[in-house]
Amino acid sequence: MRQHAGQFVRQITARNRVPLDYSVNSLRVVDFIVDGLRKGEPERGRVEHVLFGLGAYTGEVLVRRAGARWVEFDAGQRELFGQPVGVRMSDGRVWNPLGKVVKRFEVGELESVRTFYMQLHGRASRQIA
Repeated sequence: MRQHAGQFVRQITARNRVPLDYSVNSLRVVDFIVDGLRKGEPERGRVEHVLFGLGAYTGEVLVRRAGARWVEFDAGQRELFGQPVGVRMSDGRVWNPLGKVVKRFEVGELESVRTFYMQLHGRASRQIA
């Protein structure tokens, strides 16, 4: 997924001046891009590849900034989340960044990718000395 996110960032930034730098603030850009897709291409199937790329990017921000790691979902998780992969936080919780981007596309502002990050970051289990 890291390679997919990197390739997506290279492609989208080569054509546009989009500040995707794996920062937490760049997740606002993801929200903005998804909102633009909602207006321009309301049919999800036509933008599925872009949504997947943005979801991979969002997951990679979680990996780089919040200590998550990419994991393949088991059969039950795939059925629940509707995605093949997600991220696991250091406290063991599993999250679905690919699905979060899809929800942003389907629902709109109520499903912010940046807010998603803010809700999970800092909740990692603390090591007791």
